[in-house]
Amino acid sequence: MKNDTTHYKGRYLNMLERDGWEFVSRSNASNVVALVAVTADNKIILVEQYRKPVASFVIEIPAGLVGDHEDPDETILIAAARELQEETGFSAAHMELLMRCPSSAGMSDEIISFVVAKGLSRTGPGGGDDSESIVTHTIDLDIVDEWLAEQNKAGKMLDPKVYSALHWLKSGIIK
Repeated sequence: MKNDTTHYKGRYLNMLERDGWEFVSRSNASNVVALVAVTADNKIILVEQYRKPVASFVIEIPAGLVGDHEDPDETILIAAARELQEETGFSAAHMELLMRCPSSAGMSDEIISFVVAKGLSRTGPGGGDDSESIVTHTIDLDIVDEWLAEQNKAGKMLDPKVYSALHWLKSGIIK
């Protein structure tokens, strides 16, 4: 194990220090999965929820923790399927890992695994688990930039992962 000093251990987060550098680590999950999901009629699936740390509604791509439920050995793709269904009510016929990257490399050891979800069908209500109140938006890719600008103008924050997803979709990286 790395030479870490634990300064605080919480239910969900730990405050650590490594070689003089303080950072946060999750105590209840092994990874984060973020979904780039587009319907057959070219609509991106986005979610909206109130986020207490920033005291604002935030527009995001569907995402969640890996291994935070009863299975600490949960795989990224199983967590991706679970989170997509739970948050949006959609299921995917095919999922593939696009890339892994740090969420905030100077503050946390958290790694985000971006997963592409294809062959989507609505199979449930979405809305999140009992601790969440998530609104699902399906926005046509042709108008998503304007829609996001309107949401931001209305006071909602926009998670930058949305723009990563849009870049990959519009550049043809995701086909």
